[in-house]
Amino acid sequence: MTRKVFPSISVSLTVFTSLIFFHTIALAGPPLICWPFDIGTGKSLPWGGNGWHALDPNYHIDHLVADTISLLSGDVPVLVRMETLRRATIYAMENPKSAAELHARLLARADAAKEMGQFGALALFDLGYLEETYKQAKSLNFGQDLDGYSKILRAIRLRGGDPEMEFAAALISEWPRREDHAQHLQEAVLGASGDPLLTQNLMSHFQNRGRTLEELRANVGTAKNQ
Repeated sequence: MTRKVFPSISVSLTVFTSLIFFHTIALAGPPLICWPFDIGTGKSLPWGGNGWHALDPNYHIDHLVADTISLLSGDVPVLVRMETLRRATIYAMENPKSAAELHARLLARADAAKEMGQFGALALFDLGYLEETYKQAKSLNFGQDLDGYSKILRAIRLRGGDPEMEFAAALISEWPRREDHAQHLQEAVLGASGDPLLTQNLMSHFQNRGRTLEELRANVGTAKNQ
């Protein structure tokens, strides 16, 4: 009798574990929308809490475009830009008019910054990252035909390589999976030494690849085969 029960328990546990795993994936959501970025002391749009959709109820949506453009000025770190654009997108999901206006402003800024060296690369990155974030915000129904990923690749080339931009490209190319995903992740991990904030974000967003930077380094070398 015991021999008959154990296999049944084993099968039940396997099914239960699988259900938890797939339920977790279902709850995870689009990575550019549902997974906040740790920006340390960086300044971003007002936020109401720790949740991915924790909008500040006192924030006026009419200020969104101007505030976002202001927060993306100068040489603000890429991670801060990513979180600002994530928050801007979530606010814009409540106001498609603001979404269209923000995209138009970033498009015009990227066109104007073509000859401005490093700032031109950042302006191009902002535009591309916003487009890819909009794509994951399905309720916006905006930008599905735009190729923000290619703009980010051009921004990386203009910068002569940038680990934080590679991190952004790794996230975008993971879902849905693109051919260059492994290379982006490798470049981000290799460039994370001495950058605790990038390291923290890598570990939180790619925790399935490793819980420490050393584990990530050991695992991303085989990412092409995953």
